[in-house]
Amino acid sequence: MNQPAIRFAAIGLAHSHIFDMTQRLQGAGAELVACWDDDAQNLAAFAAAFASVEQVRPAAALLDDPTIDLVVSAAVHDERAALGVAAMQHGKDFLCTKPGFTTLTQLAEVRRVCAQSGRRYTVYFGERFGNPATVLAGELVRAGAIGRVVHTAGFGPHRLFGRVERPAWVFQRARYGGILNDLASHQIDQFLYFTGSQTAEIVAATIANHQHRDLTEFEDYGEVLLRGERATGFIRVDWLSPAGLDTWGDVRLFLLGTQGAIELRKTWDIQGRSGGDHLFLVNNEGERYIDAAATPLPFMDDYLNDLRQRSENAVTQAHVLQVSELALRAQEFASSLP
Repeated sequence: MNQPAIRFAAIGLAHSHIFDMTQRLQGAGAELVACWDDDAQNLAAFAAAFASVEQVRPAAALLDDPTIDLVVSAAVHDERAALGVAAMQHGKDFLCTKPGFTTLTQLAEVRRVCAQSGRRYTVYFGERFGNPATVLAGELVRAGAIGRVVHTAGFGPHRLFGRVERPAWVFQRARYGGILNDLASHQIDQFLYFTGSQTAEIVAATIANHQHRDLTEFEDYGEVLLRGERATGFIRVDWLSPAGLDTWGDVRLFLLGTQGAIELRKTWDIQGRSGGDHLFLVNNEGERYIDAAATPLPFMDDYLNDLRQRSENAVTQAHVLQVSELALRAQEFASSLP
């Protein structure tokens, strides 16, 4: 029997991640109904990419539409929680790009409304859900390829200027939420996932602005040391990728297991292999290189099925909120270098 299509509206189009999420939802069979952003330029760019989408009803009217099941958003970071709360209070599920929050107060309100409404507030951690090499690494770890994962080291460098012009809110601390809350949420998600940890302790955290002193509220460097129930992890994120690098950042993940190790070079390979999604596996059976680019990405299919069946196969609500809380607490706890 054919499953009913999930109908969704894209509200809050400030970040380009909205294009990828929308395309992936459509690829999994969801139906894009409408879009809205108070910024006419953002709205026009999205409508140009998805020509058949309706763009005449503002957010309030879309929230009132009972035929819309899901709201998808890449609003400015500090606006996402309030929009998600409104969506859930209107009987809709909510999916946003990271970070899902900029304050612990927002997180507490979303927890309350999730419990009250029974709706889902999901953060799309694209570096895991949308990355073939990371998905394949998860399959290998579940199959026991490297034993139990006891340490992760995640690196999330980004380029600030050059190919992408960034809006003013990116440099306003209250609006973007800080570098650890934003970028490091990906690596925190992966630490919990690969080590099987339900939570973790922020042992140490550091933030700095090394190179962009004219941007007084900006942080271009951050690091975190995590300790879980049976594993530890290190995270480094930054906005310091050089202009000469042939990608926006050399993103890597190292997994140390009791019987081997995996390295992921997600966007670029220092040894000269083209493209991304490079996986290196070493265990008791030997050494392997795997081009992981063709690995299927099940997240959106699983997520849409979860919305229909009210199951939690793609990601649990508890995991999403725990990752978000750890990212916020790392940001709050961090020492700042002068």
